Amino acid sequence: MANTEAGTVRTTRQDPGRDAAALMLRTALGPMLFAHGWNKFKGPGGIGGTEGWFEALGLRPAAVHARLAAATEMAAGAALTVGAAGPLPAAAAVGLMSVAARTDHRGKGFFVFKGGWEYSGVVAGASVALAALGHGRYSVDGLLGLRRSGARGALVAAGLGAAAAGLLLKVCYRPGEVEGSGEHDAAAGADDRSASGPDGITEAP
Repeated sequence: MANTEAGTVRTTRQDPGRDAAALMLRTALGPMLFAHGWNKFKGPGGIGGTEGWFEALGLRPAAVHARLAAATEMAAGAALTVGAAGPLPAAAAVGLMSVAARTDHRGKGFFVFKGGWEYSGVVAGASVALAALGHGRYSVDGLLGLRRSGARGALVAAGLGAAAAGLLLKVCYRPGEVEGSGEHDAAAGADDRSASGPDGITEAP
């Protein structure tokens, strides 16, 4: 039996298969997101290269969005890895991937090796699935007795993430504009981007 209050499920019966699945999803998604955020700060191009990339994408101001995206990826990645904060880190991942799909992958088809939205879609979908599944017994939430899962968790992750991405794009997405004095033009951003997204895979903003 399970008692549900405000989206929090406290269970008395263990489900080893479900807990193992949640653990596998978390350890696949969390460290990957954290590494992408770390790379934006400390990759070959550094945060300056990430700024140039974001400016070329049309996210204004680029310096703010470069740091915001990197910090959000690291925070969401860490929270997913340890299984904390319920569906909120999954919502952050959905927001990040939605912005990436709209700014960097739009019009490039599906396949990631052609610059398409494949990677962003898979990460966002897996994040929503994890929010529905819950972080499981082997997590910070599990240790605290908070087994947040079900349709409500999935809706929070998908809805909050998409809404945050939509608001950011409406306010800050200005493709085609030149920011500041033009020190970081689109060509420089493209060069720096190659350092931020290695191995031929376009990294999500």
